[in-house]
Amino acid sequence: MIVKMTKYTLVVLAAEKEGFLERLQELGLVDVTSIGWEPSEEERTLMTLAEKHREAVECLREITGDVGAATGAAGVEKVRPFSTGTEAFEKYEAAWREIVVIEAEIARYRKLLDEAAPLGEIDTAMIRDLERHGVSVESLLEETGFDTSQNINIPAESPAEMRAHIASLEDERRGWDKVVARAAATVDSIETEGAKLKDQLHLSRSKRSGAEAAEGSLVVMEAWAREKQAPEVDAMLETHPAVYFIKERPTPNDETPVELHNSRIVRPFEFIAEMYAMPRYGTMDLTRWFAPFYMLFFAFCLADAGYGLLLFAGGLFVVLKGTGAMKAIGKLSMWCGGASVVFGFLAGSLFGVNMKEWGFMAGAPFFPDDDMFLFGAAIGLGVLQILFGMVLKVVTTARAFGIKYALSTVGWFVTLLAGGALLAQNMMGMLAGVPAVVIYSAIGVGAFMMLFLNNPDKNPLVNFGGGLWNLYNDLTGFLSDALSYIRLFAIGLSGGALATVFNDLAFGMSPDIPVAGQIVTLIILLVGHGLNLFMSTLSSMVHPLRLTFVEFYKNAGFDASQRIFEPLKKSTK
Repeated sequence: MIVKMTKYTLVVLAAEKEGFLERLQELGLVDVTSIGWEPSEEERTLMTLAEKHREAVECLREITGDVGAATGAAGVEKVRPFSTGTEAFEKYEAAWREIVVIEAEIARYRKLLDEAAPLGEIDTAMIRDLERHGVSVESLLEETGFDTSQNINIPAESPAEMRAHIASLEDERRGWDKVVARAAATVDSIETEGAKLKDQLHLSRSKRSGAEAAEGSLVVMEAWAREKQAPEVDAMLETHPAVYFIKERPTPNDETPVELHNSRIVRPFEFIAEMYAMPRYGTMDLTRWFAPFYMLFFAFCLADAGYGLLLFAGGLFVVLKGTGAMKAIGKLSMWCGGASVVFGFLAGSLFGVNMKEWGFMAGAPFFPDDDMFLFGAAIGLGVLQILFGMVLKVVTTARAFGIKYALSTVGWFVTLLAGGALLAQNMMGMLAGVPAVVIYSAIGVGAFMMLFLNNPDKNPLVNFGGGLWNLYNDLTGFLSDALSYIRLFAIGLSGGALATVFNDLAFGMSPDIPVAGQIVTLIILLVGHGLNLFMSTLSSMVHPLRLTFVEFYKNAGFDASQRIFEPLKKSTK
């Protein structure tokens, strides 16, 4: 759900503006609107430093593998951290610059060694001495039967000297690795310093916000706070002597910042929602509504209980060991992996093995063997999500503007339901008890609402012309949207087919030799299923995203926000 906001108009004495904003930063609850902000040279420097701190933290987290443990760069021993985050970052930056130079030099020497390999352990000093006396080395090589058809670069140093240089450079690299290991042990402090830089940037940006008034003696600013925290903001503003404020509710014309707050179950799916855009304030947060569909679509694409179990286990590991955003990704993997286990069991697939052939599973509620069942299920799920999106659009429009502005969508929804009922009655023999006159009447009512009520502010003739155009767009759009869900069936089918192929290869190509045959089988299974799991998981993530952001969002009337709620605050670890 979208967190309710309160709007503040602040009138501040210009001389007290900086001190007031610092008080707001201490409070940490208010988002100050910045309009037309262009970063100064100092702010650009802060942005660059903050980004470098972020990159350093990411790199050092990979090195440690765990918070505070420096095992990736200097062995398994614990190392002594630096005294401050600033020192750690500066040492890390210097060490990394040196490491890059050393790695390039090592690569250069190794390339020279490879080029000189045909010459063997050649004495380069002797060669240079011969050349000074006018002896052609190429002629000597030809006389000894050496192939000189290709140009051979005779190095300035002997292979032994180059290997000695490489060994020396590697020793130097290990010394810098120890510096990086110490920085990795101080990664929390580096992260804190990066957060402070972001705070400075945010405060600097806020200081340049607002419009001057009363010949520059006053500054008028717009600010936002969460509605439930407004009393705390009020108390702070009322005690500040240099501020006058007006408090009001947001209007549709305001660019209100948006923040989401969902239950613990839905919260992991906010990661997916934020990949596209945040919903506009005053509309509906669709996260909790697309979450079950996304989970089901993911399972439909993966369609294997074994793969789902691996994803669930991986997600659980990340939840137990990870921090911050990684925990949310881990929980999302657990939800999608768990759904894949259930769907894969119903489909009868376990690492590509058909569970329906196991005798003790005879009574299990498997899906029918006919592929057309899953094909129809994919289309059916798509139609269900599209219709559900239309219901959400009706609710959002009616709540924001009044029910009369949603009547056209209601008409389209009724027409689709009645048309589906007519199709089921005539082609599939279903709904035989529903009189045809009821279905045709529903189609007529829905068509009337679509054609004549699409815009209550215009006359019926104009509405009729616009309604005809909308009818064409809605029909073609609905058909293309529904057919898009075939991808669920196709991806699930292809992943299952590949899993079966790898199983057949593993057990069909392994030699009839004890131990060796089992090793070959195991290698083919691990490599084959590893590749298939990677490709299937990637497809299972991407294609449901596409269905969510295109088909569902469009039919649900999603309206994106351009602004996220970012209160002015001091970050603390």
